Amino acid sequence: MSKLTLKALKILVVDDEPNILMSLEFLMKKSGFEVFIARNGHEALNIIRKEKPGIVILDIMMPDLDGYAICSYIRQESPIPEAKVVFLSAKSKTADIEKGYGAGADRYITKPFSTRKLIEEVKELATAHNNN
Repeated sequence: MSKLTLKALKILVVDDEPNILMSLEFLMKKSGFEVFIARNGHEALNIIRKEKPGIVILDIMMPDLDGYAICSYIRQESPIPEAKVVFLSAKSKTADIEKGYGAGADRYITKPFSTRKLIEEVKELATAHNNN
C-alpha cells in the first residue's frame, strides 16, 4: 500500500445525531482529512463499500444497524478490514466497552468527549494506518 498523507486519508463519521455529525465533520476537515458522513448504518455500509475509508468513527446506538454490527462487517466482510475503527458512544459501562473492543474497535471513546482528545486519537490512528 502506498503511503498516504493525513490530508489524503478518508474518514467516515457515523452518527444519527446531526449536531455531532456537523461538529465532527468540521473538526476532521479542519485537521486535513477527507471526510464522509453517514446518518445511519445502511448509509455507512454504502460509503464503506464505495469510498473505502481508512478510519471509521462510529456511534453505537443507531436506529437501523448498530455500531457493533458495522464494526463486525468492517473486520469480517468489507473491502477494508485493516481500517481503524473508533467507537464514540454514550454507552460507558465496562461490558459495552469490552463488547466494542470484541467487535474489533481500535479505540473506544465515551460521550461526552473531548474534541482535542478525539483529534489526537484519530491522528495517532492515521499515522498507524499510514505505516501499514
